[in-house]
Amino acid sequence: MAITDWPADERPRERLLAQGAGVLSDAELLAIFLRVGMRGKSAVDLGRELIARFGSLNRLFAATQAEFAAVPGMGAAKYAQLQAVLEMAKRALGERLAARELLTSPQAVRDYLRLTLAGRPHEVFLALWLDAQNRLIAGEELFRGTLTQTSVYPREVVKRALAHNAAAVILAHNHPSGVAEPSAADEALTRALKDALALVDVRLLDHFIVAGTAPPLSLAERGRV
Repeated sequence: MAITDWPADERPRERLLAQGAGVLSDAELLAIFLRVGMRGKSAVDLGRELIARFGSLNRLFAATQAEFAAVPGMGAAKYAQLQAVLEMAKRALGERLAARELLTSPQAVRDYLRLTLAGRPHEVFLALWLDAQNRLIAGEELFRGTLTQTSVYPREVVKRALAHNAAAVILAHNHPSGVAEPSAADEALTRALKDALALVDVRLLDHFIVAGTAPPLSLAERGRV
């Protein structure tokens, strides 16, 4: 049955307008994005298939064009639309971070990091460069590695800090394994970067680990920064 044949109070778009986006399931939100289904399947059915295939919204968002287009009914146009929506969301969050002190907006920082790093199939190391008022100057991907490790060079991190004239930095990387627990190597790297950045008067405020659907793990909150 097409969604247009559903009772009005059960249709995703009408429910969103009446009650807000938060009441909808992941599949229903995707249905609004997809707009139409295909023969024998409603847009909500397609949304459910996408969630089932990729396992989560994070993994769907991180899918390559080839992986996305492998789903019947999906193609280059839908993939481009999805990437445009994601980029707008990241830019909107970036604007929020730039307009306020990041230390007073911990949830906004976590949201930005999850949107940027969660679901990535390889390890990515990211820096949020801050000014003296702890406002965002820029978010920058510094290193990209394999499924298990990435090579992070303190000298290169210091060079980028100086290039941005940063006063502080928040670091983050993802664990594609889905396990957020920091390794001994993560903690050793954090100490090495903190010491290197201190030589040029740049404060390391935190180092987050992003994994799976859990909130990004803060090493500062664990006393490891």
